[in-house]
Amino acid sequence: MKQNYFLKKSLLFLLFFAFISCGSDNDYTPIPEPTSPVVVDLASVPYPKLSDYKFFEGTMKNQVPSLDVLPYEPASQLFTDYAHKKRFVWMPKNTKAVYDGDGKTLVFPVGAALIKTFYYDNVQPNNTTRIIETRIMIRKEEGWIFANYIWNAEQTEATLDTNGSFTDITWMEGGTIKNANYRIPSSAGGECLTCHKSVDKALPIGPKPQNLNFAINYGSGSKNQLEKWAEVGYLDNNYPRNIVSTVRWNDTSQPLEKRVRSYIDINCAHCHQEGSHCSYRDMRFAFSETSNIANMGVCMVPVDNVGSGLSHIVTPGTPERSVLSFRIESVNESTRMPLLGRTIVHEEAVQMINQWISSLDTRCN
Repeated sequence: MKQNYFLKKSLLFLLFFAFISCGSDNDYTPIPEPTSPVVVDLASVPYPKLSDYKFFEGTMKNQVPSLDVLPYEPASQLFTDYAHKKRFVWMPKNTKAVYDGDGKTLVFPVGAALIKTFYYDNVQPNNTTRIIETRIMIRKEEGWIFANYIWNAEQTEATLDTNGSFTDITWMEGGTIKNANYRIPSSAGGECLTCHKSVDKALPIGPKPQNLNFAINYGSGSKNQLEKWAEVGYLDNNYPRNIVSTVRWNDTSQPLEKRVRSYIDINCAHCHQEGSHCSYRDMRFAFSETSNIANMGVCMVPVDNVGSGLSHIVTPGTPERSVLSFRIESVNESTRMPLLGRTIVHEEAVQMINQWISSLDTRCN
């Protein structure tokens, strides 16, 4: 009985002490808001090493994004000799991108950074992963700049390189051994600007609302990317909810023509538009323009002769007489399409595009 009395008394004392300890506002210590470790000093970038930005936490090759570094992914992706890619976006605190059209690149704030790492799995002979390069685009006051970083053999660091180079890679893809003499582009030589430009200004290609309007897994769950960007403060919330969107080119549940249009958009449209590298040609490959398939070259007579028997850019029902098929199957630098970004044939995409051409029954005059 006495023991119970002292136990109750002790409990009352502890409760009273806890009450007076919590009851005083003067004793409250606010928990500081976590801050991102990322460093993008516009007066100093591009840095000599990738690690200088602190975009990744822990072991850098694992590509675990730091606080406020957000993964993103376009519905269809540019083909780069079968390389896999991881993409991230970072923006300075209290800044955000703005919608400017379904098929237009988001308008990014000064200080924003887009990060893209290129890597291969199942690299021979030991089926390892090899990261080749990480490309960064940084939005300065005067416009976007390019910074390409080549990873070392130890996969511990990547160093700035502006000259470009080639590197041999052998890997297993779908049960088949493939080889490529992978091209790392030269920013100093203008290779990056060849594709990433509008008139004479550098511009990102992938982060357009039409390409981001679908859900990806963020680890804590899946969410539409535009909604996620708005949620974290990276996108002004006034964008429309009825965006006309691209699809995954290899999603066979989607209509064949839409898959082809999505693939052609991400791989070709940036050159075949006004103010770009191939603006002098009549084809217009942007997703917003190819609902009219004539813009993809259907029944369009080629200006130059690149091969015997190629009667039209797209000859309905006959891939073997189509310039488009010829160019996407070519590895010759003077005739291949795209001009940059690949050295080997994207076999699965060629098969899809040829299937689409074969399905066309339009009669050319």
